Amino acid sequence: MLTALWPLIRAIIWSAIGGAIGYGFASGLVTFTDPPQNLEVQISLAYVGALLGWLFGIGVWKYWGREWFGLKPDHNEIKGASRFFSFSIDHKVIGVQYLVTMVILFLLAGALAMLLRVELANGSQNLMNAEQYNTAMSLHGIIMIAVAVATIMGGFSNFVLPLMIGADDVAFPRLNALSYWIVPPVAVLLILTPFFGGFDTGWTAYPPLSTAANGPDGTLLFAFAFLTFGLSSILGGMNFLVTIIAKRAPGMTWGRLPIFVWSVFAAAIISLTATQWVAYGLIMIILERTTGMMFFAPTAIDAAGVGLSGGSSILFEHVFWFYSHPAVYIMILPAFGLELEIISHFTRKPVFAYKWVVRAFFAIVFLSFLVWAHHLFTSGMGQNLHGPFMLVTELISIPTGIVFLAALGTMWRGRMWLRTPMLFALAMVFNFSIGGLTGIFLADVATDINLQDTYFVVAHFHYTIVGGEIFAIMAALYYWYPKITGRMYNETLGRIHWAGMFLFFNMTFLTMFIPGVEGMNRRVAVYPETFNDINFVVSIFAFLMGLSMIPFAYNMANSWIRGDVAGDNPWHASTLEWQTTSPPPEENFEHEPEVFEGPYNYGRKRAQASQRPARTPAPAEGD
Repeated sequence: MLTALWPLIRAIIWSAIGGAIGYGFASGLVTFTDPPQNLEVQISLAYVGALLGWLFGIGVWKYWGREWFGLKPDHNEIKGASRFFSFSIDHKVIGVQYLVTMVILFLLAGALAMLLRVELANGSQNLMNAEQYNTAMSLHGIIMIAVAVATIMGGFSNFVLPLMIGADDVAFPRLNALSYWIVPPVAVLLILTPFFGGFDTGWTAYPPLSTAANGPDGTLLFAFAFLTFGLSSILGGMNFLVTIIAKRAPGMTWGRLPIFVWSVFAAAIISLTATQWVAYGLIMIILERTTGMMFFAPTAIDAAGVGLSGGSSILFEHVFWFYSHPAVYIMILPAFGLELEIISHFTRKPVFAYKWVVRAFFAIVFLSFLVWAHHLFTSGMGQNLHGPFMLVTELISIPTGIVFLAALGTMWRGRMWLRTPMLFALAMVFNFSIGGLTGIFLADVATDINLQDTYFVVAHFHYTIVGGEIFAIMAALYYWYPKITGRMYNETLGRIHWAGMFLFFNMTFLTMFIPGVEGMNRRVAVYPETFNDINFVVSIFAFLMGLSMIPFAYNMANSWIRGDVAGDNPWHASTLEWQTTSPPPEENFEHEPEVFEGPYNYGRKRAQASQRPARTPAPAEGD
């Protein structure tokens, strides 16, 4: 066991050394400043040193850094279970690393949500004071955002996308490994924030809360965590774009790409381009906190008592949402692809209006960069901008509606096989329709002014991200579980998980619209007594939804160890990832595949899997 964990142990040691060097350098540097800077300069440089030490210790030096000094790199890939704890350049290992990490963070964020609902069960102060509540609320938000961004784009895309296009790996394997190993320090920073005073900004990090000189140091850790995670997202987006363009198998033309691959391609464009903007904003916050620069503080007084002109907090809101609204589509576009992928295979029909769906994906990418300011309708933004941004925000519902109609069209007159992946895909169609319809009220200025910062926004956002993407993630976990592990999950436990999660999710967040319409503010721990009863009901439903995760966690862990052997293609699906072994070999395919037809040729005589799939066969003797 110690041998398997040695890469992690070495990375921790190197990280401690790097952090000590950074802290020592910063301590010497601040002695020359007048007046001396606060502790945040030391924290900043200590983190940079610790991050570099972590990366070099985990394997960057071994696989990459040695080349920079003319030395021969060590490309001997670690085998066995140890590879999951090392700097592996196998895209399948990296996909599993992402998935396991994100499932753990998802369960942690869910536990924080349960803690919040205990506090909100009535309007008085119960378990936490205001600062503790704000930190728990902020941690829940940013961890769930990270899970929503990275589970599909980092986990499933890494594992299955090269398989789906017939490639042996991604275009830049070492960069791929780097993009994952940047993520664990992000989790560590976020978990450490309560020990540094927490952070009370929510996941949006608005100034002046995030830039206050007397604010908690935990806000700085949060800013570095967000910035570091953004770097991982940028690297991943670039890698997937080049992989899809350059690594497709012979015959895998653009018109033969599975719809999930198209959705990742569209999301990767946003990931590569939009994430840079929030990085600029976070760098400005860090510089404002640590060096006294003024980007967002409106006014300041220097040491001589002279007033200095500053910036505007509205500037950060524009920079932040120019990334963060497109980021919603980094999350939801791959979820759309998953939804259509699964529905097609489990109805034995091609994706309805395939070309129009692809066009819709790119229309969403384009329009996503034009709608950010609907988040600023109540911020003091010029009123002359309200109408144009309202119009463009309404327009994005057209390509989104095309995707929704494509899902319905694919199901129409199909022979639906209602296994757990299909059940979650159908649940996503239902949930996202509510998320989309309620979003119209927040896109219109007149209604948004009344609903902004209420629990209506919380319910809408959860219907979009949890009801949409997290349900799609669950569908994908069950769908590709046999391919990833070579084992079959327990179908009964999967159905129990689906029923509990779907029922109690809707009961929780449909109910939450009621206090939202009545004006109950979000992000507060203490609220008027008139909302006591409805919040108690919401908390009960939320606890029951939390309990539905127990069969999921048990099913995933137990089936990986004791599940029946799944076979190479238990769903009798036609896409390339199911035409190799489960799990796939190191090079993915025994021979380079050649593609002669589209991915969804169900119903045609030449299609290999044209019949409704039989139940998964029992493993043969000796398996």
